[in-house]
Amino acid sequence: MRLASSIVVLSVLSSAASAAPNPGSILFRGGTVVAFNQQTQGLQIIRGGSVLVTGDRIASVSTSTPTKIPPGTEVVDITGKIITPGFIDTHRHGWQTVFKTMASNTTLIEFFNRYSSYVAPFFWNATDVYDSQLAGLYEALNAGVTSSIDHATHTWSKDASEAGLQACIDSGARVFWGFTFANITGLITVEQLYPIFRDMAKNPGLKNSPTTLGIAYDGWGPNPNVAEIDQIMGLARELNVSVITTHSLQGPWGFNNSPEDIHALNYLNISIPIVFSHTSFLTPTGAELLRSTNQYISITPESEMHYGQTHPFSYGIQDQASLGVDTHITFSTDILTQARIWLQQTRYERYLDVLEQNKLPRSNPMSVEQAFLLATRHGGLALRRNDLGIIAEGAKADLIVWDATSPALLGWVDPVAAVILHASVGDIEAVLVDGKWAKRGGKLLAKGWPEARARFLKTAQRIQAIWRDMPLPEPPAEFNGSPVVDPVRVDALRGPGDGYGNVYI
Repeated sequence: MRLASSIVVLSVLSSAASAAPNPGSILFRGGTVVAFNQQTQGLQIIRGGSVLVTGDRIASVSTSTPTKIPPGTEVVDITGKIITPGFIDTHRHGWQTVFKTMASNTTLIEFFNRYSSYVAPFFWNATDVYDSQLAGLYEALNAGVTSSIDHATHTWSKDASEAGLQACIDSGARVFWGFTFANITGLITVEQLYPIFRDMAKNPGLKNSPTTLGIAYDGWGPNPNVAEIDQIMGLARELNVSVITTHSLQGPWGFNNSPEDIHALNYLNISIPIVFSHTSFLTPTGAELLRSTNQYISITPESEMHYGQTHPFSYGIQDQASLGVDTHITFSTDILTQARIWLQQTRYERYLDVLEQNKLPRSNPMSVEQAFLLATRHGGLALRRNDLGIIAEGAKADLIVWDATSPALLGWVDPVAAVILHASVGDIEAVLVDGKWAKRGGKLLAKGWPEARARFLKTAQRIQAIWRDMPLPEPPAEFNGSPVVDPVRVDALRGPGDGYGNVYI
């Protein structure tokens, strides 16, 4: 670290840092800055500090107000407030937003047969996809999620693909949009998706947007179509996609798509980042492959609890892990909640290891700072973007300002603990993406938000009515070779009878 004119310079080495900035500057002055120190690879807390944003980048991080700021700079006093990097969600399905609250007690098998892309395209049109995707991204922005990897399973037609991508661009969020290559019986084949994907790359809106093109694919193994994979990876190289992502469960769930599967095809150790979502039954060999090739997993704590995927092996590879939300129609859309759940679940599991030996824990097994880094910095690392998920000179200006005088945060001392353990989405006062205001004064500033909200409600009303009348699918006797059985059901009512309750839709 070096001091220059009382400015703490926290440099970021990134090829993207040389991109031409957008005009305009903002100086956040006088707040507590949760910055990143490249030397220690940890957080650095600057009290009474300042963050100067020029265009889409952080120009400086200062211990006091800089003496030189560009003419016309907007000065924002954040005295008594906390400023952090935006959260990064490395796994979500944004287009499904209209199903919110309809699947509160669903299982993963029911989800596939009722709410997935294997059912929806026979009832949805492109406008539905656009309205639902856009509303989901505005919801995420409101919650401080400035970047996300969207496993976009809505690519069942050219119109639906264009609608979802355009919604990402129009939202102003930083979206790594993973075009999904999948066969949908009776509708489309992977081979028919190749020209559609090429068309997506031609979207002129991508040039001036934080949204970039990625690929989502779930056919890596155990029985891969090698010719298909080679074709898709050829497109990935040709079009220089930003990320490749895949669902990886293994164990009784099947859906291997494991590091071993991709390594066997010679595609794991490549320059494009590959993000493995869930990896519920990751093997020790898979973990070592991830470390040796610097590929990351996306832990989705609430999802893996809700659907019964669980995460018995994720605690041991947090050095190659990030956090995601998954199906935000069934639970929280914000990474803050995921970080908090994961922190306490990790503590629970590691404490249990000690207690089962009839011993008592001497120390706390996971720190608040580690949870914060998983929610921010590690998302950038998963994407191989050293300029995301941190506050440092040269980083992208994706920021959150927290109202540290709210009832929840009043009296805080440690800003990291204040955010991870005490704050809520309601404490987020402002959000910037790429140096542009997405939220300010506690209100979304997204272009066309009131109109988008009205359109979304009409779309939701129509689609929810269809699904409300749709019979629930019968669970199969087995799934991917594993028997399907009922877990022991919890009853919150005393005495005989079924106190499970209803779904009120």
